[in-house]
Amino acid sequence: MGYAQLVIGPAGSGKSTYCSSLYDHCVTTKRRIDIVNLDPAAEKFDYPVSMDIRELISLDDAMEELHLGPNGGLIYCMEHLEENLDDWLEEELQHYLDDDYLVFDCPGQIELFTHIPFLKNFVAHLQRRNFTVCAVYLLDSQFVTDVTKYISGCMACLSAMVQLELPHVNILSKMDLVPNKKEVEEYLNPEARVLVSELNRNMAPKFAKLNNALAEVIEEYSMVNFIPLDLRKESSIQYVLSTIDSCIQYGEDADVKIRDFDPEDDE
Repeated sequence: MGYAQLVIGPAGSGKSTYCSSLYDHCVTTKRRIDIVNLDPAAEKFDYPVSMDIRELISLDDAMEELHLGPNGGLIYCMEHLEENLDDWLEEELQHYLDDDYLVFDCPGQIELFTHIPFLKNFVAHLQRRNFTVCAVYLLDSQFVTDVTKYISGCMACLSAMVQLELPHVNILSKMDLVPNKKEVEEYLNPEARVLVSELNRNMAPKFAKLNNALAEVIEEYSMVNFIPLDLRKESSIQYVLSTIDSCIQYGEDADVKIRDFDPEDDE
């Protein structure tokens, strides 16, 4: 059995930075993970790339040969990868053994994980190879500064959760860049009635029923639970990784080499 993280989220949410910090953390704790680049438009990395979609197809090549724009080119690249799952990806996965841990750094085009079936089919292929997969959804904490933006972020996250049908860990990234953390912390675990009250204060009365329905959906699907990630703190990275490991049951049947963490390292 293998294990995998599918790192998704809007463009600019910090997915590649998260992958780089996660890799550095695992090097420090003497734990092996392999990072896979699924972004055909990527140019440089701050981590070693174990598998790279650009070896199969790149966005520049697709745009040049097919006269496509950036969005159409990216969709074509993903469709091309889907057509080659049994060839290119299968050959690449043969280099990995049981209990290997892969982290897939995905593109930021939101269509790929909301209504286009590529990632769902990609996950199904991994699962047929006996990989246990967890979706890691990153949302920029600087975006969550008021209730309307928070609701918008939750709806996009919920759409990805429904489409992929995977265990989800939702992360508020870039907490180290937030000037006033109290503005964000109040949205980490809000109550539905509080959300409705804030929405009604900021919107016309005709939206009251819609606001109540949105708040109930978020509460019912437990989408109000985000984990704040501050990359300056090893304890924050370790907590996120431990939460993901628990979702995919990593380490229950394996001897995971993780040294004891010293909280004083954060100081």
